[in-house]
Amino acid sequence: MKRNGKKIVIIGGGIAGLSAAVYALKCGYEVEVLEMHDMAGGLAMSWRRGPYTFETCLHWLIGSKPDGEFNQVWKELVDLDKLTFVDPHEFVRIETEDGDTLRMYTNADMLEAELLRRAPQDIDAIHDFIHAIRTFGKFKLLDPAGGIAENWLNMLRDVPVMPLLMKLGKMSGKEYGARFADPLLRGFFATGDMGKLTALAMVLSLAWMNNHDAGYCIGGSQALIRLFEEKIAELGGTIRFNARVERVIVEEDRAIGVQLVGGEAIPADWVISAADGHATIYEMLGGRYVNDTIGKIYAESETFASYLQVSLGIARDLKEQPAMLTRVLGSPIVIDPGTELSSVGFRFFHFDPTSAPAGKTAVTSILPTRNYEYWEKLRSEDPQGYRAEKARVAEVVIDVLEGHLPGIRRSIEVMDVSTPATVIRYTGNWKGSQEGWIMPPGAGIKPYPNTLPGLDHFFLIGQWIMPGGGLPSGPMTARPAIKAICKRDRVAFEIEPEVHGQLTAAKG
Repeated sequence: MKRNGKKIVIIGGGIAGLSAAVYALKCGYEVEVLEMHDMAGGLAMSWRRGPYTFETCLHWLIGSKPDGEFNQVWKELVDLDKLTFVDPHEFVRIETEDGDTLRMYTNADMLEAELLRRAPQDIDAIHDFIHAIRTFGKFKLLDPAGGIAENWLNMLRDVPVMPLLMKLGKMSGKEYGARFADPLLRGFFATGDMGKLTALAMVLSLAWMNNHDAGYCIGGSQALIRLFEEKIAELGGTIRFNARVERVIVEEDRAIGVQLVGGEAIPADWVISAADGHATIYEMLGGRYVNDTIGKIYAESETFASYLQVSLGIARDLKEQPAMLTRVLGSPIVIDPGTELSSVGFRFFHFDPTSAPAGKTAVTSILPTRNYEYWEKLRSEDPQGYRAEKARVAEVVIDVLEGHLPGIRRSIEVMDVSTPATVIRYTGNWKGSQEGWIMPPGAGIKPYPNTLPGLDHFFLIGQWIMPGGGLPSGPMTARPAIKAICKRDRVAFEIEPEVHGQLTAAKG
């Protein structure tokens, strides 16, 4: 790859930082990615415990459908055809302790039949719901790196869906769920952070699943991350691990590099932070480049909850289980002071042969909490108490699973518990948040500003720029940043989609 003589330093080796690295390398920049952990991925992470691999990120990947819209975005970055995708029959199965069950199918026809069978009293609301899923299957996301010229065709195609888009975009999941009399269906939309999000988020997700465009890739998020690492190495870029950035070096209000913990200075023509937004703005830059808008975002906007994850290696083949199960409880369970949950979700990874030996199953349960401070303080001040609390939570979760699968406790070979303190320690994410900012009703699908007032040659990318988070926020925020840098440097923004190892010319 011919170099243009300019260097970009990228803080953070998560999906956004890796996306920016590939885009920049393809445009001729020298690139160095600085990752605080000893492996790439950030929140897109899994880990091994004995023979089991436990995934903490990937539920589905938007863009799994060959030749689909977002599939082409991923192929600007990596050879996505190297991944194998599976589409679950059920999105989630919801059940109560007394045996009442609701199956949320990924196929819209099957879902409609199931809901009408279960809740004929909700016929009008069900028809509206299924109509929305089918309608948004035709919805085209706009390119955040482009203007009207690049987006006009998609805008024209989206005209018929705009009234419904605006209607659902202004409703919360809880408000949307209130349209249903059936308690399990109502709870599907209203529980936890889903109830705070715009209703559009869940409807869009189900629309992508119905189109087979939101599959799970075998090997989980790290399978995708490995493709990025391979591509960056192939293009001549560098990823440095265990390289924690202490501050962004600024001269005359221009970013000129970074300083690592330990004192090493790394010069650069441009600095991009794909790291935690709060740490970047208020620690690495000392809060010097903050206006009222940024201050208000960090003071008032709500983040996604943090979480505990209980991971179990079970010496049983559980392929008869759904990929995801939500068990609604008769009495809430206590996770930590201030956090009680009335339902517990499980993921059965029987569909991913890389997660467990043959005949065995990796099972995970993610438990949301906003009391990240409790877990951080407990870990630092009372390690023995911290271990005891993790063990207590694990036993509570196993009890819930035992209610669904009597006798399962005897088959548990491996048990692992991570907490918000674990998330913060390994990723540095503010409050241990899973996906950054919650996308509230009425906010629309648009990113926050990716520059800071008064600071030149610096960009922010990642989930703290794109409310709603998720893996697509990586390329969706990296692309416009690199495109803007190319424009400033008068460098052609030309990227080449990867198709089975061959390159197809494309321009942004």
